[in-house]
Amino acid sequence: MNFKVQPKLIIHGGAGSSLKDKGGLETVRRSLYKIVEEVYSLLMSGGSASEAVVKGCQMLEDNPCFNAGTGSVLQSDGQVRMSASLMNGTTQSLSGVINVTRVKNPIELAQALQSSRDRVLSDYGAAEFARELQVPTYNPLTDLRLQEWMEERQDNFTKTMAGVVAAKELVSKDSAGRGTIGVVALDGQGNLSVGTSTGGKGFERIGRVSDSAMPAGNYATVDAAVSCTGIGEDIIDECLAARIVVRVRDGMTLQDAMQRSFDESEENKRDLGAIALDAQGAIAWGKTCQVLVAAYHDGNKIGDTLEASAQMQVGCV
Repeated sequence: MNFKVQPKLIIHGGAGSSLKDKGGLETVRRSLYKIVEEVYSLLMSGGSASEAVVKGCQMLEDNPCFNAGTGSVLQSDGQVRMSASLMNGTTQSLSGVINVTRVKNPIELAQALQSSRDRVLSDYGAAEFARELQVPTYNPLTDLRLQEWMEERQDNFTKTMAGVVAAKELVSKDSAGRGTIGVVALDGQGNLSVGTSTGGKGFERIGRVSDSAMPAGNYATVDAAVSCTGIGEDIIDECLAARIVVRVRDGMTLQDAMQRSFDESEENKRDLGAIALDAQGAIAWGKTCQVLVAAYHDGNKIGDTLEASAQMQVGCV
């Protein structure tokens, strides 16, 4: 392929307070690496950044280990409501769905809305749009998520959120998860795209809206693209994704933009993480929590953030 730039890719499966043991870490790593390998192959075969982002989000949504699509957490009334958005950095168009139910891949609805006059739809509107597209109905509920909800209902929903990684052997019993998935891609023609999808934080009030279908949590221009994870309200308060991208547009390096934004988030006691790419192919990530479940392909090899030990940390490749 005749590439203008070397394609780059970074994905995340949420953030949290801990992975229980090495076995848990390796299980998550295998899941992430398999997705990175397949999506990067699509980029190397000439696939566009948006195609790669949608493919990566689909694969993460289909993996019940992660809180998006199949394996999404339940809200306080026992229902699964999912949100997702896609943003093309070249056209600078964001599209998405909020609190949609009974679909397998919310990112596909976000993709279909890219060409729509009305590009972000919520609950009933999103459901009607799915019917218009003849998207098959699908129940994303897993037995593990139902068990988690039933146990928490007995405790009168004292937890503020569910676990980020569904498999119980991967998460310590008292681990607080911040569940979202995201993909950022730079294709061989220099185009950036980003997608983010979530089942929410779990046990939340009906109608609560996350950051995942907002520029606060999912944003891209020709300069940079960012997908966020963590406490949605904290991400919204920081307007994190858009803040990082605007700083890059205004002349900061991606690493400096991430560092300043996460320093501010740490100072404000926010609980969040983010992955990012810029137009030159720099890969960056940051977190204010213990674990950011992310992996990347830098053009030569696959790496990840799973063993980054410091709670407040920014990395760049």
